[in-house]
Amino acid sequence: MTEGLRSLAGKAMRSALMQFTHSPLSGAVTGAITTAILQSSSATTVATVGFVSAGLITFPAALGVIFGANIGTTVTGWLVAILGFKLNFDTVVLPLIFIGASLRLFAKGPVAKMGFALAGFGLIFVGIATMQEGMTGLTDVITPDRLPPDTLLGRLQLVALGIVITIITQSSSAGVAATLTALYAGAINFEQAAALVIGMDVGTTVTAIFAAVGGSLNAQRTGLSHVIYNLYTACVALVLMTPYTWIWEAIAPGALIQNAEIGLVAFHTSFNIFSVAVILPFTPQFSALVKTLAPGQGPTFDEVLEDAFLEDPRLALNAVFQAIRTEFLTLLSHVRAILDDPAGQRCDLVDLQSALDETHTYLDRIHLKRGNGGDWERLINLIHALDHLQRIHERCEEDEDRAITVRKTPELDSEQTLLTLAIGRIFQQVSNQRWFEAAQNAKTASIAIHRKVKPFRQITMGEIASGQIDVLTGTARLEAIRWLRRVSKHVSRITEHVSQFHMVEMHS
Repeated sequence: MTEGLRSLAGKAMRSALMQFTHSPLSGAVTGAITTAILQSSSATTVATVGFVSAGLITFPAALGVIFGANIGTTVTGWLVAILGFKLNFDTVVLPLIFIGASLRLFAKGPVAKMGFALAGFGLIFVGIATMQEGMTGLTDVITPDRLPPDTLLGRLQLVALGIVITIITQSSSAGVAATLTALYAGAINFEQAAALVIGMDVGTTVTAIFAAVGGSLNAQRTGLSHVIYNLYTACVALVLMTPYTWIWEAIAPGALIQNAEIGLVAFHTSFNIFSVAVILPFTPQFSALVKTLAPGQGPTFDEVLEDAFLEDPRLALNAVFQAIRTEFLTLLSHVRAILDDPAGQRCDLVDLQSALDETHTYLDRIHLKRGNGGDWERLINLIHALDHLQRIHERCEEDEDRAITVRKTPELDSEQTLLTLAIGRIFQQVSNQRWFEAAQNAKTASIAIHRKVKPFRQITMGEIASGQIDVLTGTARLEAIRWLRRVSKHVSRITEHVSQFHMVEMHS
């Protein structure tokens, strides 16, 4: 069913995740709805890891999706508890399975995908009925007395068993359905079933861990946050388990035993909602904790360029943008350093060149046609931006003597100060994703420096002619101001193209 739903609505759900995830709260709501529709928290969390790695979702906003996914996954339990046990839906769905299977076999496109999802939906209840029938023969073999007792140690053992079951089945929903069936048949009691379900929630983190391995730093942080959050949720659930049973007994004595499967699903939903409500206000602190546990190692350049993104041009283009942004910030900092700005930091230009080459190679693998609309325009802008990045790198690599001349020439103090201050502002704006403002500042600085080239050239020529400076010194000074002009021009063009990249994305 999940495969059919993902094929049918997966693209729309991915778009929804990207469009509506702007804050932890909106992320939690979107994550819950997406998981409820796709019927898979793993599908949601794996997609989220990919989006964070490609830079489509910020890490704090992704935390909301992780929180909400746990709520969305409880929908399956409600379907099973109400339709599977209370309404005995297994006979009614047989025609749905036939129709769904027929559509899957003989139809094409969305209709076939819908048939696959429909058949999967029906098979849930056939599976529940089959498990119920099989469980009747095991009620004397599997009994509450044969499982760990209702003590703290016993509950922890059952939590561990739930984790193992989810790792093996790769689906907490399937485990919850089996647990509900065992509970309905009396093979386990409510407390044992609740402990198993808690473990199954924790077990879903394994898929997110696999998705994050080898990914970007933020992708790894997202996977780690899923583990930490689910462990926190498990602790909350263990604490709430006993008060939950007390409340049931206080409100309706004996009702929990008679409606144990409904009580279990309600418990599953309740502790997930409670956990999200408690942690959402502390998302910044939670984010800081994860960043402390998974600190960055400085500029990571092209680690976001994952081959998996090439299947989706939008993901691939955003991955390239993230690489370009990191490389651009590194180069800006290097230029500030060689212009004697204390805030600048020199980089390893050889390593940066390798990163630029890797980005070029990856960009070459994104194949689009002019008719692809917005993606085509975004690709063109990235190609331009990367070309100008290479040119700035060449200015830094081959012409550092020019920067030294700039620093040693009093007549160029104003131009040096102008470019240094402009790059400082641009660095902050690019760091904060304010590309339009960065483009305006870069253009203003570039025009101002360009206007000073001709007057400075005339002054320098006059000084050479009058013997105030020799030809070699004059030539070096002319090369120095040309260096300033070229660097300012390349910075302006990069910010302009990336600004257009974002403008096209907003309107596409």
